[in-house]
Amino acid sequence: MTKPAFQRILLKISGEALLGEMDYGIDPKVSSRIAREVAEVIDSGVQIGIVIGGGNIFRGAGLAASGIDRVTGDHMGMLATVMNALALQDALERAGVTTRVMSAVSVREVCEDYIRRRAIRHLEKGRAVIFAAGTGNPFFTTDSAASLRAIEIGADLMIKATKVDGIYSADPKIDSQAERYRHIGYDEVIERKLAVMDTNAIVLCRDQSMPIRIFDLNQAGDLSRLINGEEIGTLVS
Repeated sequence: MTKPAFQRILLKISGEALLGEMDYGIDPKVSSRIAREVAEVIDSGVQIGIVIGGGNIFRGAGLAASGIDRVTGDHMGMLATVMNALALQDALERAGVTTRVMSAVSVREVCEDYIRRRAIRHLEKGRAVIFAAGTGNPFFTTDSAASLRAIEIGADLMIKATKVDGIYSADPKIDSQAERYRHIGYDEVIERKLAVMDTNAIVLCRDQSMPIRIFDLNQAGDLSRLINGEEIGTLVS
């Protein structure tokens, strides 16, 4: 077997990724497929933490735009990520992966509170750890939460799963001449406003030298290939 290129990774999945063909909520077929790919990664000996968004249910900024208080909206969004985390936990455990959900806001009846040392211990025991509720603070996105958790757990790489196969010079759906970057620097992403992740998340990774790999979640097998060192998607470093 090919030796994995990484020992520990942080995978960021958007809430919208769970929609599949649905307009709202969670498509069980999508969560099951993601679970199978994560199971393959763990079977290869790689430790994996996961941060999941809540945009398929509630997004704080969107709720604020409709008139709801922004802090209240962000708290609703955090709870949406807990729901997604529990759904993904169920899919992972059906795929044979022991999983823990750790939340930045206390919901002890359904999951653990986030404690860094405990999270690392779970990872060392071969468990998948899903980090829910973002950072636990309003005004911070789950992208920022993913950057923070990747740094806290000492991940070798942060991986952001998207609907495109990397970062492009322009929207490839609009501009057929758009160029896909194989590698790009943190500052260039910020200066060119490439909208890969929010600026706070990019800056946090830059300041702590956390590399980011952007790839297409819908390409079956790409996660395993990436873990084995193939240059999938775009590297930000």
